[in-house]
Amino acid sequence: MNKSDWFTDWFNTSYYHTLYKDRNDKDAQLFIRNIINFLKIPSSSHLLDLPCGKGRHSIYLNSLGYKVTGADLSKNSIQAAKKHENSTLDFKLKDMRKSFDIKYDAVFNLFTSFGYFENDIDDILVLKNIHDGLNENGLLVLDFLNVINLKKKLVKKEIKIVDNITFNLEREIKDGFIIKHINFKDKGVNHSYSERVKYLDLEKFKSYFIEAGLKINHIFGDYHLTKFNPITSERLIFVVS
Repeated sequence: MNKSDWFTDWFNTSYYHTLYKDRNDKDAQLFIRNIINFLKIPSSSHLLDLPCGKGRHSIYLNSLGYKVTGADLSKNSIQAAKKHENSTLDFKLKDMRKSFDIKYDAVFNLFTSFGYFENDIDDILVLKNIHDGLNENGLLVLDFLNVINLKKKLVKKEIKIVDNITFNLEREIKDGFIIKHINFKDKGVNHSYSERVKYLDLEKFKSYFIEAGLKINHIFGDYHLTKFNPITSERLIFVVS
């Protein structure tokens, strides 16, 4: 793995899960329920949660009666997720840039889990793999942040104290990326990580989808599935096929 792949190191640390332990599952579950009801996804469908982290969204999708596979590049996350496996829920280690071994009825890419890679070609490859890994009439639900709105509201410096660890967070938009620098000390050791997500607006996404052979069916601006507004919407949510 290329040393410049920030996500390989950061997602594999326990600190990643510590920093984000207060993420709101209610918002996630609200969105999942709304989008599934809107799309009327049949209960017999096999869904892929990609990337799945420790599997919280996969577990919830499975609780709604679906057969679910969760896939992620982080060994630590998949190890943790595997404890929740059952006859209709499984987890596997996977790089999104590698082609799929089976086809799915729907793929969920949730909560800004896209745009990690340095080169556009890699992000387009992810979408091509999803395209090729969908059954006939299959759908991709891709939920990203609205970069226009984020730029307007960007919090440049923030301190978060979680489990007695003081995380110093600095955010910037630079060279086509939204970057979060994460610095903290634990047990006398200084740690430094970063998160890098590509600055992808609606037009950029449209060009990606065309390259990957995907067609936009719906665009939403929040988890209540209201119409996308380029200025005020907090999310940029696509349903494509």
